[in-house]
Amino acid sequence: MNPIAEELNEIILEANPHIHEMLSIKGKNLYFPRGILSQGAEAKEKAFKYNATIGIATENGVPMHLPSIMSYITLSPADSLNYAPSFGKPELRKRWKEMMLAKNPSLAGKQISLPVVTNAITHGLSVTAEMWLDENDVILLPDKIWGNYTLVFTVLHGVKIEHYPLFSSQGGFNLSAFEKALKAQAGQTEKLALILNFPNNPTGYTPTEAEGKGIAEIILNTAEKGSNVVVILDDAYFGLFYDEHIMRESLFASLAGAHPRVMAIKLDAATKEIYVWGLRVGFITYGTACKGNADEAYGALEKKTAGAVRGTVSNSPHLSQSIVLGALNSETYGAEKEEKYQVMLKRAERLRAVLSNEKYRDAWDVYPFNSGYFMCLRLKDVDAEELRVHLLDKYGVGAISLGSTDLRVAFSCVEEGDIQELFDLIHQGVQDLQGAPGW
Repeated sequence: MNPIAEELNEIILEANPHIHEMLSIKGKNLYFPRGILSQGAEAKEKAFKYNATIGIATENGVPMHLPSIMSYITLSPADSLNYAPSFGKPELRKRWKEMMLAKNPSLAGKQISLPVVTNAITHGLSVTAEMWLDENDVILLPDKIWGNYTLVFTVLHGVKIEHYPLFSSQGGFNLSAFEKALKAQAGQTEKLALILNFPNNPTGYTPTEAEGKGIAEIILNTAEKGSNVVVILDDAYFGLFYDEHIMRESLFASLAGAHPRVMAIKLDAATKEIYVWGLRVGFITYGTACKGNADEAYGALEKKTAGAVRGTVSNSPHLSQSIVLGALNSETYGAEKEEKYQVMLKRAERLRAVLSNEKYRDAWDVYPFNSGYFMCLRLKDVDAEELRVHLLDKYGVGAISLGSTDLRVAFSCVEEGDIQELFDLIHQGVQDLQGAPGW
């Protein structure tokens, strides 16, 4: 093991040995190299005459650039073309943490890490798997999931997925199934891993405040009985809430620092929160219970995480980070974000009104939805994939089939005035198939 990794592990062990136990083999071996990067940082501070350490080309004291490139960019070459640190741009990390604390008041007084910048949440998930999961470890997920989890965890990292039903028969989050799944897994391994994705993709469901409290209590009870629990909070659609009684804070706020055997990992991003999907700016933030100097322990975890970033994509794009930071610091940011939220809220309200029509009852049930980008139909007597293809071929309507019964509709990309026609066409497609031979 590299001596730097050993030093970081010692810091983590002293702060909380359970966190060290939860690290994967790769996580224990990860470190942030001191070589060229640290020497370059030292030179940047002290080399007042010539700095011949950086692996970029410069001209007249700025990054060398082509006018044809810079004609599309208003930021300076230093803020757009230069390398960003593997940890992420320092000002952006600090600003995102400030905003996280403002959006999650329950974090007040709790010690959490400084976010590490990732190439959005998909990269964050992969880095998290590198840090915390070994091949053949098990991760718990509901039966309604974003399909990319399978690619990231199972295909790329050899992790096994176990499912539990997301919804109870009453239509809310299935607390009993969740608790049963944790108990079953706790009986087989000392480390549990789970992903909680709210607002949920594909259903658009966020738990109520009571359900959120129940989820946190189940996790903490599991930890209290001696299991280490790695909780990954995929908060990709955070803030897009359309009901009054659902959680307004991330479960990260309830779990961070709540128990020494719980490692809460918040994955979020500018991607959906501020509508910049292609800029690929995401964050990993840690929250756990530490004794002694928590900042030192979090610093060690941040260095290991930055090492994983360094070893994959090296760093997230400087241009994207600079654009996001500029927007977050803009005087008009809050008003602009509220304006777009109101557009999404009106679409969700229109969607509810349309789906309340009795004429659709023969075709589908609607899974609970109250947030995010999506909603799901549970088809009663036609195959979802057949319906998807039929809608595309005959009516020019695109939707996503999930298994044999579920059809996901992204109302985020449908104008409010088009929602009625969209569901009328989906309903017509169902009727077409119901009347086809064999039905």
